[in-house]
Amino acid sequence: MKKLLGLVVLFLPVLVQAQEDAIERFYAKYMEDERFSRVYISPKMMQMAGGFLNSNSVEGDEDAEELFSLISKVKGIRILSGEQVSGLNMFDEAIGLLNRNKYEDLMDIKDKGSSLKFMVREEGGRIKELLMVSGANTEFTLMSMLGDFTYQDLNMLSEKTNLPGMKEYGQGNKE
Repeated sequence: MKKLLGLVVLFLPVLVQAQEDAIERFYAKYMEDERFSRVYISPKMMQMAGGFLNSNSVEGDEDAEELFSLISKVKGIRILSGEQVSGLNMFDEAIGLLNRNKYEDLMDIKDKGSSLKFMVREEGGRIKELLMVSGANTEFTLMSMLGDFTYQDLNMLSEKTNLPGMKEYGQGNKE
């Protein structure tokens, strides 16, 4: 029994790492497919954008200060979007990769041949990843945003940015 417990403890970091890489593997699988557009914004680019915003803002501009604070919490963004693809099948594939114990549903919308799901991965009461997966008959979008957020930060994102899916997140959050 102790040997079994020891093996589980030994392989636990590998299992956690494999789950965190599930979205990255999915993204990598389709990133060279010409049917898809892809965007990757690195942590360094987010840092540069925050610095640019901070240096060009007028002192006392509360909106700019809030946006700078939010951008400094973003550690990276991946977006994969395709048209003329089997979006509902891809939606099911992406959702099937996730360990449902690590991700919590925020919003799940199914409507006439389309599905939209927002999920978060939390650690220690902080949101470490916001995941949006959207599929329709011929369209698919996946957005993964890594960082260190609160739910208030997510609400601000929906109000002050035009990231894919944030409009839908904001509308669902108000209902």
